[in-house]
Amino acid sequence: MFKNAREVMAYIRDNDIKMLDFKMVDINGSFRHVTIPAARFNEKTLTDGIGFDASNYGYAVVEKSDMVFIPDIGTALVDPFCEVRTLSMTGNAMIIDYPNNRPLPQYPRNIVLAAEDYMRKTGIADRMLILPEFEFYLFDEAGWSVQANRQTAHVDFHQAHWNSEGEGSGNVVPFQKNYHIAKPYDTTYDCRSKMVLYMEEAGIPVKYHHPEVSSSGQFEIEPQLGEMSKMADNSVMMKYIIKNTAQACGMCATFMPKPVYGEAGSGMHVHMLLMKGDVPVFSDDNGYSHLSKEAHWFMGGLLKHIASLCAITNPSTNSFKRLVPGFEAPVTVGYATSNRSAVIRIPAYAKTPDLRRFEIRNPDATCNPYFAYAALLMAGLDGIQKQIDPHENGWGPFDVNLYELPEEEKAKLKGLPTSLEQALDALEADHDYLTAGGVFPEELLKGYIKQKRRECTELAKVPTAPEFEKYFNC
Repeated sequence: MFKNAREVMAYIRDNDIKMLDFKMVDINGSFRHVTIPAARFNEKTLTDGIGFDASNYGYAVVEKSDMVFIPDIGTALVDPFCEVRTLSMTGNAMIIDYPNNRPLPQYPRNIVLAAEDYMRKTGIADRMLILPEFEFYLFDEAGWSVQANRQTAHVDFHQAHWNSEGEGSGNVVPFQKNYHIAKPYDTTYDCRSKMVLYMEEAGIPVKYHHPEVSSSGQFEIEPQLGEMSKMADNSVMMKYIIKNTAQACGMCATFMPKPVYGEAGSGMHVHMLLMKGDVPVFSDDNGYSHLSKEAHWFMGGLLKHIASLCAITNPSTNSFKRLVPGFEAPVTVGYATSNRSAVIRIPAYAKTPDLRRFEIRNPDATCNPYFAYAALLMAGLDGIQKQIDPHENGWGPFDVNLYELPEEEKAKLKGLPTSLEQALDALEADHDYLTAGGVFPEELLKGYIKQKRRECTELAKVPTAPEFEKYFNC
């Protein structure tokens, strides 16, 4: 949007901007922010930055936590959700090292930039293009309470199948019959269209939006393919727009992978391809599903490291309540064409060389997109460098419905971790591919694992309603 500080100051003056909002990202990939009066912005803001305590963001120790945030004026946009006219920017975190500040290696945005730089240094590719599919639920209400004597959680959506006997229930959609359903049953269409318009205004091109499988309020918005680092920025912004627009429409949005028992879970399938100049690295007319040997090796790297990747791409205990058979959730370590039951699916509709790609289906949007996209790239590059062939390793192609295989055949297949604890064990044992080239600092990975283990321990202590049902009268 802007090339220099003078252009920013001119825009502030000409467009009655009152506040400048600086959005930073914590270790979980969520926005935090600091706001200054717009009149205080000047050229020094882009060099001296805004000081903040990085220990509260989860990726720096207390004794070395004083950092500065340097705005990236190329990300500037007018925030549509602020009543006071506000110009918003993201940017990078820097270590204070007078006279020249240094990028903080642990900062999520710096990691995705480091991964891209490492990719270019390998000579394998110049760019990675990705397309994340954002599935989410919209609820009319949601609430929860965790007390010593009471643990409750509830959600409601007016069209959910459990409201079929309620007053004015003519628009209720039957169980799991919501996929691409049209008006008058698609009652959140206008809200989602507003989300998409806000995204387009923010410079995020959108492919489409539509109702998803669950009639309990599940939907999807899918952007166009974009460069990895830019898409990481866009991913956090898309979640921000979805949540704020939902609130403005009297609802709440969640990317929780499994918020409704027995319903379809919400994932974030990530399509990916590599480009070297104008040449698509993954295309080969003679390869399986028209994919090159580099594409297969990239898939091999993903599948080899999939257990440890799950700690980053599926970083919540709830993530593993989605990764179970029967809901189009991928649980089998393998690849195939047009097969949603394998971890890696090659879309048959991507026919032209510049669009030939595959998607990894296990991630969900509780992940930090900067970490997740960088980790996927690093695993794939490791596969190419080591020429890890997925077919030779027994990972496919699986061109059958894996859920319907005989039990003796299913027993031969390798599955994903079944819990966050297992995924963290895998990450602890297998992370050299992430630290290659200094992309993921060892200190960050140790801190991340420690935080996630603390979450697992905390949640494991809480009794649940199903436990009362199973054990109260034993």
